[in-house]
Amino acid sequence: MRRRRTPVPGRDGYLRAWSVTHGGYDPATGGVLVRRWLGLTYLFARPLAALGTPPAAVTAVAAALPALAMAPAAAGGRWPLLAAVIVLASAVLDSLDGAVAVLRDRVSPVGFVLDSVADRVADTLYLVVLWLLGAPGWLAVAAGAGLFLLEYTRARAGNAGFGEIGVVTVGERPTRVILTVAGLLAAGVLPALREPVAAVTTAAVLAVAAVGLGQLAAVLRRVLRGR
Repeated sequence: MRRRRTPVPGRDGYLRAWSVTHGGYDPATGGVLVRRWLGLTYLFARPLAALGTPPAAVTAVAAALPALAMAPAAAGGRWPLLAAVIVLASAVLDSLDGAVAVLRDRVSPVGFVLDSVADRVADTLYLVVLWLLGAPGWLAVAAGAGLFLLEYTRARAGNAGFGEIGVVTVGERPTRVILTVAGLLAAGVLPALREPVAAVTTAAVLAVAAVGLGQLAAVLRRVLRGR
């Protein structure tokens, strides 16, 4: 006997369900970019949910996809342009796993942990891509330490009772992805400058992670001391 699939909610139903899983945050009160991004996420996630795609499968593909950017990043010439497309595609997929989970009513603590681990795997691969592009190894390691410290601090703050939404810093993952994609595009357009571009991009990732950590620490100190 064929198992009946649960109907996929409409856009309004998705936004209501998304709000529940994000601490009651109402997208209607957010900025235009937030609403449009959620709308696009729903548009791409709906077919996957309708096909019964497991959210964990989307998460796994999003985490592994940046590995495909390594070879074009190291190849030189115009190949970093392909690496930029791959990194961007992985970031889009990373946004879809949560949307698929919401649409299929499959949101779970296990999925939340898996998504967080997958994000850190992808973050590491992005830095490896920048290293293969020409960034100094020590700088890539420093950038990795900075962004991992930022994410670890946020995670520990959540365990200490900090809010679900928390503070949005300049070092959030979308900013780091944008910097990585921009660096790869620049290296592809200007192949002769690939090594300086890679170094500047990696330094920018380190800088936003450091500033973001400072922003988060300042807010955490104020909020947690009040408690």
